[in-house]
Amino acid sequence: PMFRPTDGRRLPKRSRPITPMMTSSVVPRPNRPRRAGATVVMGRSVSDFCTKSPLDADVPLMHGRIQDCGIGSRPSTARRLRRARSGAALAAAAALSAATAIFLGGCETPAKPAPEIDPDFQLPAGEHGLRKVPEGQHPDLSDAFAAKDAAFGRALDLSIAWFDTGTSRSAYSSQQLGPVAEVVPDHRTAAATVRAFKELLASSKDAAAFQKAVAEHFDVWQTRGYDDKGTALFTGYFSPEIKASMVRTDIFKYPLFQAPKDLVKDSQTGEPLGRRAKDGSIVPWPSRKELLAGGEFAGTELVWLASAFDAYVCEVNGSAKLIMPDNSVKYVGYAGKTGRPYVGLGMSLVQDGVITRRERNLGTIERLYQRDPELVQKYIDRNENMVFFAMYDGKSWPAGSLGVPVTSYATLATDKRIFPRGLAMLVDTQTADYAGKMRDWRRFMLDQDTGGAIRAAGRGDIYMGVGAAARVLAGNQYADGTFYYFVLKPEFVDRFAPPGPKSGG
Repeated sequence: PMFRPTDGRRLPKRSRPITPMMTSSVVPRPNRPRRAGATVVMGRSVSDFCTKSPLDADVPLMHGRIQDCGIGSRPSTARRLRRARSGAALAAAAALSAATAIFLGGCETPAKPAPEIDPDFQLPAGEHGLRKVPEGQHPDLSDAFAAKDAAFGRALDLSIAWFDTGTSRSAYSSQQLGPVAEVVPDHRTAAATVRAFKELLASSKDAAAFQKAVAEHFDVWQTRGYDDKGTALFTGYFSPEIKASMVRTDIFKYPLFQAPKDLVKDSQTGEPLGRRAKDGSIVPWPSRKELLAGGEFAGTELVWLASAFDAYVCEVNGSAKLIMPDNSVKYVGYAGKTGRPYVGLGMSLVQDGVITRRERNLGTIERLYQRDPELVQKYIDRNENMVFFAMYDGKSWPAGSLGVPVTSYATLATDKRIFPRGLAMLVDTQTADYAGKMRDWRRFMLDQDTGGAIRAAGRGDIYMGVGAAARVLAGNQYADGTFYYFVLKPEFVDRFAPPGPKSGG
């Protein structure tokens, strides 16, 4: 969960062109212009390079998915003026070109405009989201090797431990793998893959040695991306801190609810299936507004918050760190959702002209709620989906969809319908600092989480930590990039596999 863009109608800031396949033995690091250099890119204007919304997100399929948008990175005034002038020049040139074409070509059919880019582009059913990188064309791993740290090591150990659980065996069963089986055929291969990655990373004396070890032991798979050329949009998510009470008071009177007994979820994926009716059938849930108005969950309140807006923020994020009146701390995490359509609050406010695109951040919307709560509540009610919560201990919170804690800048959330769970990855993008300035970023990460809005081959969500500082970083994160998975070659599986049967499951 998180505050993130989900509507697919906006073009991400172009951090650089993606070159998925190169002819050299190691793919060099491409140049990364900070933003698109032209006023019009793929049919979209510079005004479409908007900042992330703080409330245009959905919750995770499992646990701990939270994100805020904070303040998006914005071009300087001088840069906007340069772009405006560039746009005027391009428009004039286009008009002259069109007039010349009409004069010379009569009624010649004009060229079709370039298609819009949709980061949430959906692959056809039954296809996974990866393309195998040919031998000799693997990405350069030197930056990621140099940047590996203790946090990544802990995250890698969490993935290795997860592969010893029954949950991982179910996730990698032939019934659950689906199209991903073409990439990772079984649980044993996946478990051996993360163990091999750890061992080879530790035993390689330098980046060149590790690059050679990867080429020898692993197949490398790159995301197909939202353009079928490997390009992915990277957003960020974090864990918020919110004041709360375990009992209702005059201040804390807005509840978060436990999962109801009649909530039906897929036992393997956690996907909501509906509501169990009295006759045993599964029926759709009413909308969030209808459920709250009808008082259907009275008696199942888990915790109480100070405002309806805080409750909604928790639902959007899927988990939160709660500060009690005595300054003690409790943790809540995702326990299910109704699965009704999700409508982003920030986008709705922009579309109706209540706020501008530049104002589309959590602080602006929270101040608007304080001035006019009825107005904001009207837009909150457009979201039909409702989220349920459970208490977590500090050691397991915030947990991702694998059920293990997520790690700052080491956990990536992806679409688990088309990508393999728990594996080591290379992420190549840009990340933002507190001022919104982007910097090149190529790191090893673990695929340990997912989210209701991260549902495409061209989406990745970087976990950025807990609290106010992480909120700013997550809010500024919005950049292109690409990512790769490392999958152990079949001939090395027996060498690195954990003890146990050699069957696929």
